[in-house]
Amino acid sequence: MVLVVKAGGRVINTNINNVARDLVEISKVEEVVFVHGGGDSVTEMCMRLGVEPRFVVSPEGIKSRYTDEKELEVYVMVIAGKVNKQVVSSIVRAGGKAVGVSGADGLILLAERKKRIVVVDERGRRRIVDGGYTGRILKVDTQLLSTLLSLGYIVVVAPLAIDSEGTLLNIDGDQVAYSIATALKASKIVYLTDVDGVLLDGSLVEEIKTSRYGELASRIGAGMNRKAMLAVKAVEEGVGEAVIGSGLGERPITSILSGSGTRIRAG
Repeated sequence: MVLVVKAGGRVINTNINNVARDLVEISKVEEVVFVHGGGDSVTEMCMRLGVEPRFVVSPEGIKSRYTDEKELEVYVMVIAGKVNKQVVSSIVRAGGKAVGVSGADGLILLAERKKRIVVVDERGRRRIVDGGYTGRILKVDTQLLSTLLSLGYIVVVAPLAIDSEGTLLNIDGDQVAYSIATALKASKIVYLTDVDGVLLDGSLVEEIKTSRYGELASRIGAGMNRKAMLAVKAVEEGVGEAVIGSGLGERPITSILSGSGTRIRAG
């Protein structure tokens, strides 16, 4: 059985050693793909190099990084280089076997460049802008992933893809995890965040049935809404269960698998 875990940059920066130890223990009984973010590290490097980071908000209220040509260079360097290898080294230090790849390697993630995107400006007006170097995943080739998993490696995936013309593209890490989980028919997908799960009015929602998500979607805050939406889609498309929970603590993944966080189930 395959477990797909996605962790954001803040979890990576503050708790990667505990996450790595937990991954190593879990990998003794399950095949594990670990997808990481690293947006804060990209922003920090952009500032150091004099590249002003930009962010946009979609009409659905989802905030994302706007990647022009200069920022793409920094993004590839930091995400596929620094952050990816830091995660691999943490797993190795914890006694595990890990291979770090990006979605561009082995054509794992074939994507389509977004030519135009719709954004909402600071006055709440919708605008159409150039899509930059962000992409939409068209296909997941599982051959390389499956081979590495069968050899006992934890596969650490940086959220990059490549298009049919060989152009590297920034892909949202949550989307990468969802796409890989559905392609591999994973038993579970776990989203590690810096909060306890999906919160409504300050209280943790312990379970969301896929049929009820539409009623709750508008009440889920920015940052969490993308994870919840993709978690629901993953379950609807055959992943056994999706869980969103805290990536902090000593054994965060084990804690989530044991019952903490917000569980998304079919029904």
